[in-house]
Formats: sequence, structure tokens, C-alpha cells
Amino acid sequence: MANSSGLNRTGALSRITVAAITAALVGTTTAAVAADAPQASLPAKSAKQLAAAPAASAANAAATSAEAELRALQAVSGSSLYWYEPNGSGGYEAREYGNSTWGAVKAAQQADNDGDGIADDVWALGTDGTLAYGAGESTSNELVRIGGGWNMYNKVISPGQIGGAAAADILARDSSGTMWAYLGYGNGKLATRYSIGGGWNAYNQIAGVGDLSGDGRTDILGVDGRGDLWLHKGTGDYRKPFNGRTKIGSSWGVYNTVLGVGDLDWDGYNDLVARDKDGKLYRYSGTGNATVPFKTRVLIGSGGWNTYRILF
Repeated sequence: MANSSGLNRTGALSRITVAAITAALVGTTTAAVAADAPQASLPAKSAKQLAAAPAASAANAAATSAEAELRALQAVSGSSLYWYEPNGSGGYEAREYGNSTWGAVKAAQQADNDGDGIADDVWALGTDGTLAYGAGESTSNELVRIGGGWNMYNKVISPGQIGGAAAADILARDSSGTMWAYLGYGNGKLATRYSIGGGWNAYNQIAGVGDLSGDGRTDILGVDGRGDLWLHKGTGDYRKPFNGRTKIGSSWGVYNTVLGVGDLDWDGYNDLVARDKDGKLYRYSGTGNATVPFKTRVLIGSGGWNTYRILF
């Protein structure tokens, strides 16, 4: 079960990440890596080679992803970044201010690339299609520009590791509904993309962090146009990382944001938060049960959350 020992560390490392992401997106550093197009981020290793280290077996995937992560909830209003630390009771502490240089960011995702159970790394997607990365534990504030051309995607998420290796990976959906996978190297850089299938434009929202069904493999969720909630259980196989969908809920169309937040209530299971059109924020605590993956919702924010254009 998670405890409070890492929470102050999460906040401190978020401050480091803020500076790294901002500078990488606007290109103000000579330390940034030359950007590649999304089709070919790093040709030195194939996806197969990357997934095979340490091993791409289902057993290894279960062992790697079974522990739920601790995460601060990060939020962008206009150009200002804020974050909220978990309060130990299934909600969040008062917000903390980061800076006001996030105007060029249109989406962002957290990651735990060192496997310590704390999501202190961030990928951020700029309005110009640049993907950048900031490592939370970097003492040198090294900046990494991962690549350009990411505006071809209308959804970019990092649900965790999808193929058995330790690092977090990225999923990106294009306008035709094809989902592309990028396996991560653990330093923000990504292997060459490959398709994991079409039809993903059936979903208005796609979310999830880590294991949601109790088998130790990374799962994802989709909310369709009717408001139905679907679970895609993970397989542990990077070539086909998700099984066919199973309906697990309805009436989720009332939410304009559904987000995986790791273990918010500190019971060892990954949870969700959902924001409705009135700006209220709800927690759905995970159960680790594939049939009923979440408990009944709990209101954790009575209003005002619509002030944020990005939650991650």
C-alpha cells in the first residue's frame, strides 16, 4: 500500500519538470536533441528489441506494472501550471503554483520512468506539434525534444508500460482512428512507432494508468459517443497490447475529462478522476476486479475545475 513518504518528493520533482518542459518546447536550449518525425524517433533499436529487454513475457509485465503509482494531479489554466498533492484521504491538498510559461502546451502526460512508484516525469505536446520530455529526477535540468509532427494525432496518452519492459510507453491516435504505439527507452526517447489497430475513433476519451483489472498488466479505457465505458485489458504483448473491449459502465458522457491518476486513495489500486460539465471533480476508486473495476464515484471537488484546459 502506498504511503505519504514520497509525496513531498513528488512536489519537489514536479518543479524541476516544469522548467525542463517549458524550455524544450520553445527551443531555448542547446541541450535539446534534434527532433525527428513521429514515424522514426530512434531507429537504433526496434520495438521488438526494446520490448525484449528485460523480457516481454506476460509474467514480467505483471511483475513490472502491478504496483500502483503515486501521482500529483497537474493542471494548466491559460499559460499557468498548478499541481495538487494527494491528501491521503482520496482527495487533493490545496493547489501549488508552478509557473506561467505553459501557453505553448496543448496536452501533457505523466510517467514513472525510473520505476520508483512516483510519476515524476512528463511528456508535453506543443501547439506546433513538438513533443518534449522532462525528467523529474534530473539534477542538470537536461531538456529533450523528442520530435516534431505530432499534430497528426488527436489523442496522445501514456498508460504505463504496455509490453513488459520497465519504461513507460506512449499511445497516439490519428485522425483515421488508427492507434500507434511508441515503446519508451526510459529517458523520454521513443522507438519507431507501429500500429496496434484501427477503430479507436469510436471513443471520445481514452484513459487509464497501469493495471485496472487485477492481473498486473496495463489496461486502458474508452468512453464512446453514447457515454458507455469500455475496458481493454492488457495482454503483456507489445505487438498486441490490448484485448477486445468489455463494457463496464454507462452514463460517462456527463464528463468532459476522464483521467487515470494512479493510486489516489492509497489502497494499492489505480484510480480515476472525472470532471463534469459543471466543473465538479469525482474520484472512482479502483477495485482490482475486471468485472467491476471501480467503486461508486465520490465527489472530491465541488466546482471550479473547468478553469483548467489541461489536466494530467
